[in-house]
Amino acid sequence: MQVVPPPTVERCSQMLQAWRQMLQLSSREQGLLGGELRLLDRQLQRLQQKELRIAVFGRVGVGKSSLINALINRPLLCTDVAHGCTRIQEAVPWPITSSELNRVDLVDTPGIDEIGAAGRARLAARVAMGSDLVLLVVDSDLTSTDLEALETLLECGKPLQLVLNRSDRWPEQEQSALLHSIRGRLPRDVPVTAAAAAPRRPVLQPDGSVRSELAPPRVNELKTRLIEQLDLEGSLLLGLQTLRQADRFQRSCQRLRLQQHRRSAQGLIGRYAAAKATAVAMNPFLALDLAGGLACDTALVLQLSQLYNLPMNPGAARLLLLRLSSQNALLGGVQLGLSAIKQLLLLLVPVSGGTSLAPAAPVAFAQAALAVHASRRTGALVAQQLLRRRGGQPGALLQRLAACDPMVRHWLQRWPMRREQGLQLLLP
Repeated sequence: MQVVPPPTVERCSQMLQAWRQMLQLSSREQGLLGGELRLLDRQLQRLQQKELRIAVFGRVGVGKSSLINALINRPLLCTDVAHGCTRIQEAVPWPITSSELNRVDLVDTPGIDEIGAAGRARLAARVAMGSDLVLLVVDSDLTSTDLEALETLLECGKPLQLVLNRSDRWPEQEQSALLHSIRGRLPRDVPVTAAAAAPRRPVLQPDGSVRSELAPPRVNELKTRLIEQLDLEGSLLLGLQTLRQADRFQRSCQRLRLQQHRRSAQGLIGRYAAAKATAVAMNPFLALDLAGGLACDTALVLQLSQLYNLPMNPGAARLLLLRLSSQNALLGGVQLGLSAIKQLLLLLVPVSGGTSLAPAAPVAFAQAALAVHASRRTGALVAQQLLRRRGGQPGALLQRLAACDPMVRHWLQRWPMRREQGLQLLLP
């Protein structure tokens, strides 16, 4: 009987729970990464309970709070003509029925144009980290602030929809031209929907004057689009967001470990490099060169694994060195060639009357220098691999899901995972 694998989201949840249980942090790491870890644990809990968050994001005064009120059909959030009422993020439940989810929260966010460019980028990244889907709200053609926020959200791999609010201000023909202009300026294929969260209509007064009054909100098209997306892929978006957040935490942990242990790792690699260089230079036999070099490298791997609190046994250390051999193939070939030349020169001593010892010394020095360089390179590669391999990396889990699920592959291609630079500089 063929075993049917569980659905993608269930597999995602199972793998992440297993990864979280295997995650081992020192007390120092728990202290420095405690905030990120709490965010991750909350996201894992939301994945288990199928609770999705939609962030409503945009400039001050574009009607974000009004849009949420219109969607939930209740005036829960404060709105004011003076603008800028929202100072902190505030979540309200959206009472809709979804076949994929148990709960959907709409999250109101502060306006992005009240702070500087660097602050806007941080706010956008923070909103992206804490939400599974983003509604970017505008009330005109795209401004430079809108485009900056949009680019940050897309770079963070965040699924989003763009909402043109207050669309009642334009006649139908002008509105069509405006929507066409907005779509033409979007860097990617982002859905755009016109809405009017708090439209106003003219009313003739008894004295003949005309005043405006609130009309029913026009958000049905946006509501329909959102519900369709949530029904189709809501739980998948929730799973992908959790995987991305776990991957970000894993990279933060890697960076911290590299920073903490860089000097110690450099000293350790230096000592083993010196020992290996001395042994290789002094040893006359090719077989012993290879065996001694492997023993030194294996001991180095074991010491590095203990330093980074990622213990392994000697067999696993040798297997890791074997996997890294292709990256050091050229160095290994040169080392092997020098060992063979040195052994040949030493074997020729009886025939040459000792004259072959003269070129053997420079060969031994070259071997020693090459052994130092190879050990340092091996140490850096081992540190990199150690931090990648433990516990099943979330990024690798996402790639595995993408290989077998076309919808995951679609989202990964549309919004690829943003890779942070700088880890390479922290290697020993």
